[in-house]
Amino acid sequence: MYICICKGVTDNAIRQAVKQGAGRMRDLKTCLGVAGQCGACAGHAKTILDQSLVQKEGTPSSF
Repeated sequence: MYICICKGVTDNAIRQAVKQGAGRMRDLKTCLGVAGQCGACAGHAKTILDQSLVQKEGTPSSF
């Protein structure tokens, strides 16, 4: 689903950025351009960022 129409950023792109180390909205703005123009996407992008961080932290490691 498109989250940032201005930059054409999808929820999957945000999740992938988190997997690659993005942990703040500033990181998403830098690497994807999220909330860099009109800002209408900021709230939804933050929700996806937070959910992705919880999933990343909650992922059990392999032994």
